[in-house]
Amino acid sequence: MNTKQITAAVILFAAAGAAMAEAPYPPETKFVSTKTRAEVISELQQAQAQGLIANGDNYPIVIQARSTRSREQVVSQSQSASDNSIYAGA
Repeated sequence: MNTKQITAAVILFAAAGAAMAEAPYPPETKFVSTKTRAEVISELQQAQAQGLIANGDNYPIVIQARSTRSREQVVSQSQSASDNSIYAGA
């Protein structure tokens, strides 16, 4: 009789575990878009034009700031600086 009770308990626990495994987690919710297909395509084209779309594993996208100095200004500044003011490595 003891074996029958253990077997019944194992079967009940297995059935309860199987029933719980069928419920999706997190609960699935239906996606409802607020934009039209044309709006999404135009946003994609704008992002591509601005260079915000990454290829492969190039994340995060860092946009380089434009320099306000001309090449001649940078060259003259580096030539006029003394050896102590420019970092030359370790």
